[in-house]
Amino acid sequence: MSEKIIIAVDAMGGDHAPQAIVEGVKLAAAADPALDFVLVGREGDIRACLGEDADRFRIVHTDEVIDTGEDPLIAIRKKRNASMLIAFDLLKKKEVQAVVSAGSTGAFLSGALFRAGRIKGIQRPALAPVFPTKRGGAMLIDCGANAECTPEFLKQFALMGTVYMKNMFGIENPRVALINNGAEEEKGTPLYKQTHQALKASGLNFVGNLEPRYIPDGDADVMVCDGFAGNMVLKSYEGAMMYLFDLLKEEMMSSLPNKLAAAVLKKSFKRVKKKLDFNEVGGAPLVGIDGCVVKAHGSSKAQPFANALAQAATMVRTGVVDNIKRDIEAFLEQ
Repeated sequence: MSEKIIIAVDAMGGDHAPQAIVEGVKLAAAADPALDFVLVGREGDIRACLGEDADRFRIVHTDEVIDTGEDPLIAIRKKRNASMLIAFDLLKKKEVQAVVSAGSTGAFLSGALFRAGRIKGIQRPALAPVFPTKRGGAMLIDCGANAECTPEFLKQFALMGTVYMKNMFGIENPRVALINNGAEEEKGTPLYKQTHQALKASGLNFVGNLEPRYIPDGDADVMVCDGFAGNMVLKSYEGAMMYLFDLLKEEMMSSLPNKLAAAVLKKSFKRVKKKLDFNEVGGAPLVGIDGCVVKAHGSSKAQPFANALAQAATMVRTGVVDNIKRDIEAFLEQ
């Protein structure tokens, strides 16, 4: 029997908490018997959602919850017993092996940094979702944790992304690209020009600059940028996908022949949508933190949240954090 993996869950975080979060926990537990969960939040609400499974999981009670609209730094100072922060405390104390939350992104980033702490040698943790591409998936790092960066930050992002994709996706020598406004080496701001040179000399499998429009082609496995640019890329991509599917739905419902064609192609459309859905991968790992932490989408319902939990479990099993610790030591000696 596989060794148990215990994951702390912020049961109160997200647009559909706690119902969708608890349902996601049930789905993940059913799919993988080796998983166990600690649910942090308002015990009465959690038990009501668990129903017959009320005694199946450990519950850590707290009345404090960080809402999405709150200032993250103020919230983590004033609400020291917020559900998300208690989850990070459990990770710090080694009572759990991972943390997953669909709550406030700002609070998640600050809470992980101040409560769980960074890996020694890592200057900044980075939020890093995996984009669907023609070749499977590619990590975008950073997508919002660090609006202002230095070449050294971006170089470390490239290393962490390389370790992640190697462990989680089995890519032997991940290709690293620098998101930029052109493929030419001299393109970009001073930050990006300097980073280009740093990555060339890094020993990583650097393949050069990558324009965002070519992301879906899958010509890179790790795509590096500062958090401001990454967040813009991520949200533009999400918006374009939503518009595309709304447009297709509108067109397919516009006439009887189109409706009949849509009925025939329904399964094909579902498969396409599944391939392009970020939620199928899970959440966005916050790499560089001393522990496995995953930020699920704020609008996550049960299955996407279960996917994020499975992602966290895989991070634990593959030893991503330990491997980053090992590789950063050698990297810093260069």
